[in-house]
Amino acid sequence: MADEVNDDQKSEIQAVLRANQAFYRAHEQRDLEAMSAVWEHSATISCIHPGWPIVRGWPAIRETWRRIFAGPGRSQFIITNVMGSVRGSTAWVTLDENMMDRANTGTIAATNVFVRNADGWKLTLHHGSPVAARHPKSLADQDE
Repeated sequence: MADEVNDDQKSEIQAVLRANQAFYRAHEQRDLEAMSAVWEHSATISCIHPGWPIVRGWPAIRETWRRIFAGPGRSQFIITNVMGSVRGSTAWVTLDENMMDRANTGTIAATNVFVRNADGWKLTLHHGSPVAARHPKSLADQDE
């Protein structure tokens, strides 16, 4: 079966999921140095925060994190619906970021893309999109 995962792939997926966890830990702790360690530092990376325009390149992405961390909110995440996939030296994780802070809660559907280099798995794309309070039925529900 083409979708079966062997032990080497499981190991790679676990490594990607650890890199993904490091991203959210840095976010929750407002740790710019830890956030910097998660990302690849190149001109080709992109970040799309919910409600923000596309930001490209490490210097600009770093500045967005500096601004977010300097703001008044304190985000905590409960990550659910996680799925990691690896194809060669590229990996992606899709998940729901269930965010809680003092005043608000909400869900962000996110995709994080990683590339393996000499330093391990590095984030090259983060894309977060708010989930509407009333969303369409899932495709699985529509088949019934």
